[in-house]
Amino acid sequence: MSAGNMLYGGDEIGALVFDPGHHSLRVGYAQEDTPKAEIPSVVGVGPSAPDTNMDIETKTDNNITQNNADTRKYYVDTTYVNVPRTQMEIQTYMKDGMIDNWDLFEKVIDYTYAKVIQSDPEYHPVLFSEASWNVRNNREKLTELMFEKYNVPAFYLVKNAVLAAFSSGRATALVVDSGATHTSAVPVHEGYVLSQAVVKSPLGGDYLSMQCRQHLEKQGIDLSPAYKIASKDVVKERDNARFTLRKLPENLTQSWQNYMLKSLLQDFQMNILQVLENPYDERVAAQIPSVHYEFPNGYHQEFGSERFKLAESLFDHAMLGAGQLASTSVGMCDADVRLSLFGSVVVTGGNTLLQGFPERLNRDLQLRAPSNTRLKMISANGSVERRFGAWIGGSILASIGTFQQMWISSQEYEESGKGQVERKCP
Repeated sequence: MSAGNMLYGGDEIGALVFDPGHHSLRVGYAQEDTPKAEIPSVVGVGPSAPDTNMDIETKTDNNITQNNADTRKYYVDTTYVNVPRTQMEIQTYMKDGMIDNWDLFEKVIDYTYAKVIQSDPEYHPVLFSEASWNVRNNREKLTELMFEKYNVPAFYLVKNAVLAAFSSGRATALVVDSGATHTSAVPVHEGYVLSQAVVKSPLGGDYLSMQCRQHLEKQGIDLSPAYKIASKDVVKERDNARFTLRKLPENLTQSWQNYMLKSLLQDFQMNILQVLENPYDERVAAQIPSVHYEFPNGYHQEFGSERFKLAESLFDHAMLGAGQLASTSVGMCDADVRLSLFGSVVVTGGNTLLQGFPERLNRDLQLRAPSNTRLKMISANGSVERRFGAWIGGSILASIGTFQQMWISSQEYEESGKGQVERKCP
């Protein structure tokens, strides 16, 4: 082990753990219980304004970066992205679970070091999570970026399903991860992803948001996000919902308005939607107490059986629902590992926080598993553990003594180049 590698295990200098996803980037120090920050996976891109009209934070804050070739302004993190600005487009750097727009991604990493970590990157080894289907070119590009631009002393890349299994104390597990853009079932055996049996479907939080939007608009409910509302009178009747609109800058882009509407819909679905333990039955759903919700404009109402019907789409067989996804994945594995996978099903991802999700998955899998199977569902009770499963696994892994010799050191990178990532990070 090189002298550099011995340093990484020390308590004085903390390794950093990055867990990028479609909804947000989670970042923080290894050994901590939760990420230090959760930064939206979108960047606001606006035109350069004349000096006379510049925002105060543009001058003083390096959350906005400018160089000679690129005069646009970049807005990173909720505080800046959620402010209505003229001609600011919302763009994401993620596509299909992988980093796609590297320029935008760098803006977010720059912001992270400057504002969240508040330390130079050369002092901290970095562990990144990645999608189980990440491609070689992307892996090498990230390795190159971290060593060449950020001069990190050491780097490692791990499949997020492996990290989610580790966070639950398992080296072998079937990881069912339901996030913003998709739900996936990934079998992990002895710390390695069985890539031939990875199955995913486009049913995720964004799909639910779309369903909610269609349902609410069909009811004629006004979906004005909070940024539009200056003041409101809370009243029961929709027709009498009285609110005053705020004066807003001109030329707000459609992408920004859609982003803010999506935030409203996400709040609605996490507070209102619920999954029934059995397939949707209107008579059963009608007997469960309704739930009250107030919209930003002051209008509020009770939601009954429709909240179960909307959530049911996550388990839709025609669209490869979560239970079908999981059993298909196990069926694609060798017979000798199937029992251990069924015996350790790890549920992770923000979308699984919908009330009743793990119970329904358990029921669907029980029907599909062989009769002699001992099925065990592992879903953390706390929302933090469920949402940040992969990050927590990375935090654990990067602080284990035996892991310290596995880092790709800057010395190894200089000697062998970016190809090291394929050799050292399976």
